[in-house]
Amino acid sequence: MLFNSLHFMAYFPIVCLIYFLLPSLKSRNMFLLGASYYFYMNWEPAYALLLLCSTVITYTASLGIGRFSQQRHKRWCLTCSIASNIGILFFFKYYAFVAENLEYMLEHCGLAMHMPTFPLLLPVGISFYIFQALGYSIDVYRGDTPVEKDFFTYALFVSFFPQLVAGPIERSGNLLPQFKHKQPFSYDNAMNGLRLMLWGYFLKLVLADRCGIYVDAIFNNLPHHNGGSYLLASLIFPFQIYGDFAGYSLTAIGTAKVMGFELKENFRRPYFATSVTNFWRRWHISLSTWFRDYVYIPLGGNRVGTARCYLNIMITFMVSGIWHGANWTFIVWGTIHGILQCIEKALGWNRAAWNKY
Repeated sequence: MLFNSLHFMAYFPIVCLIYFLLPSLKSRNMFLLGASYYFYMNWEPAYALLLLCSTVITYTASLGIGRFSQQRHKRWCLTCSIASNIGILFFFKYYAFVAENLEYMLEHCGLAMHMPTFPLLLPVGISFYIFQALGYSIDVYRGDTPVEKDFFTYALFVSFFPQLVAGPIERSGNLLPQFKHKQPFSYDNAMNGLRLMLWGYFLKLVLADRCGIYVDAIFNNLPHHNGGSYLLASLIFPFQIYGDFAGYSLTAIGTAKVMGFELKENFRRPYFATSVTNFWRRWHISLSTWFRDYVYIPLGGNRVGTARCYLNIMITFMVSGIWHGANWTFIVWGTIHGILQCIEKALGWNRAAWNKY
């Protein structure tokens, strides 16, 4: 179900009405959980099982982390959680890419090998909800978040429909506690949320979709256009991406706001950034901070030597590139951004004076 579909226009008011009419917190959470799974199942009902599977794995692993006293047992639970979820993500998102490249490499080595193929569609939002669930497991392991013992409350945290498909990727410390309080209807919340939704729809329908008409016409028919058209399309394309993604995020934040829930800001005027480092503090903030907290800092961050710090930056951005898509172009894209950040760090361009919002 898309935010800009007639289906959602009918779905959302009904969900809000029923939600606020339900008397108890438990009934509200159970209703939201069912509504969230219905929202997700409108793409491919069978893939809701993957969402449930990731939820069960991270919930069970986190219970184990909280129950065991020995650190090695806690680490084993976390490792199982990470390995299982990354395995699911790898199979559905990266297996075909790896298999194709492996076959290509073996063929050039004089070896013929055909990897089995699986005609599967990429489940919508799988990268987002798996990262959100893994963030919870890691937070529990670190002691930053208490173990959530109520399965249905935790399942709602993983599947909450406004941000389920494309973020923002929420942290357990922010969103999970909000499901433990009965949210009263607030006129201010409703108006503020609707304003955010309206602005999100404007970015998506007016900015992104209108830019997309020209961009698609050029990039899908390259032989019929010239350098001027390529240049103009290339200049318009960033606005299409921004309108599409930031518009979705604002609509998600506004949708949650109407129901009384606060989601994290995801975009902060990224094209006004003063450096590449500053750009990544403004663009898809929930993802960039996720990689910072769960990849870059565990690798050692900037608390290590200069060479190792640069390596940590490169690893983080290469992983970020892989997360964005199973294609060499994304890996190269992530590598380029990592190199640029290393250069800025070496020149001192990533310091506070350059990074004010």
